[in-house]
Amino acid sequence: MDIEHFWNLIDQARGKAVDSSDADIANQATVLLAAQEPQQILDAQQILWDLMAASYQAPLWAAAYLINGGCSDDGFDYFRGWLITQGRTAFEQVIADTDRLADLPAVHAAAVEGIDLEGEQTLSIAWDAYARATGTELPSDAFTINYPNLDPAWDFDFDDHSRIAARLPRIAALYPE
Repeated sequence: MDIEHFWNLIDQARGKAVDSSDADIANQATVLLAAQEPQQILDAQQILWDLMAASYQAPLWAAAYLINGGCSDDGFDYFRGWLITQGRTAFEQVIADTDRLADLPAVHAAAVEGIDLEGEQTLSIAWDAYARATGTELPSDAFTINYPNLDPAWDFDFDDHSRIAARLPRIAALYPE
């Protein structure tokens, strides 16, 4: 499995999801991935964590904090899991410019409905697929993850709405104080 195949799998899962929730997309991705060879599932696990590392960015954490009304370490993982379920185009646009989150209909809906954007199940699609495919647990050494250092310019209290608004104006406009 390569990155193209992984994103195609996410797109297929999005197409099969009944309600387009991140949980349904993750479940569909698990089913599709379980049909692959075990090595392909292991490769998908590494790709997933490479995407998690690529999205480990302070601006994205600030946006997640604003959107979800707070964001712990785990919460940030779940938010990035949700972002992966939005597909490659959305993921890459947001990684390049976090304020592009304001372009996503799900973010608008979350702002109106006051719901959190989390995709915890996305983080376990390879674990679950491997168990379905092989009847065993994914090997503990199946992936590595090296998070980059966060940008120190973003080392401030994310409760400071004015600082967030200055850096992420479109997101902040959806989530006024």
